Amino acid sequence: MTAIGNHNIAWGDTLSSIAQRYGTSVDALMDANSHISNRDLIYAGDTLSIPGGVAGAASAGNGAAGAGPVGSTGSITAGSGKGEDAARIAESLLGRNAGELKHSGDIPMESWVPNNVNCANFVSAVLQKAGMINPGQASASVDVLASNLKGAGWQTVSLADARPGDVVLMQKNGQSHVVLFHGFENGQPKFIGSNNVNADGSQRVSWGGASGNYEIITPPR
Repeated sequence: MTAIGNHNIAWGDTLSSIAQRYGTSVDALMDANSHISNRDLIYAGDTLSIPGGVAGAASAGNGAAGAGPVGSTGSITAGSGKGEDAARIAESLLGRNAGELKHSGDIPMESWVPNNVNCANFVSAVLQKAGMINPGQASASVDVLASNLKGAGWQTVSLADARPGDVVLMQKNGQSHVVLFHGFENGQPKFIGSNNVNADGSQRVSWGGASGNYEIITPPR
C-alpha cells in the first residue's frame, strides 16, 4: 500500500482519531504500519505512515496542528472529550464573526455577550462542543473560566508540553484574553480564538491572539 505521508503521533492521539483526520480507517492504518499489533496502543513520538487512496486526506505532513473542518459534510459534530477535537472545531469556524456565530447555534455560545468581548465565550463553547467541559464550567469571563478549569484540575504546562486544545490565558492591553493552542507548524506555535481583528473592534475567529507572557493550561493527563 502506497503511503501519502507521515503523521507524528502526539499525546492524546488514537488510531481512530488519526484515521478520521486523514479520511482512512483503523484497519488501513494498521496494514500500512506493520509494527502496530494493538490498535489501542500507540506511542507519542512515533511516526505513522498514512496510506494512500483515501479521501479527505488533510495535512499529510506531520499532522500536529490538526486539519480540516469537523465532519465529512462540513457540519460541526460533538467531540470525544479530547483536545484535538477542540482544535479542529475551532479551525472549522475560522473567519466567522463572533456577532454572527453566537446566534448561529453551531456552538453553545452565550448570545448576550458584546461582540468585542467573546474570547472566553468562544473558547468555552468550543470546549463544550468537544466534550472537554460541561456547561457549568463554561463562562463568558476569562477569569471565571480560568478559575473553573483550574478548579477542575487543569494545570499549567510549558509551551513545549502543550497539546492541541489546551487553553492559553494572557493579559492583553490591560485586559484578560483567552485563545486555544492549536499545535505547531514549522516549529512555531499556532493559536486560534475569537480575536479583536475587525476594523470596528469586534471579534472574529482567527489565528493568533497570544503574545507576550501567557499561561497554558491543560486538562488532567
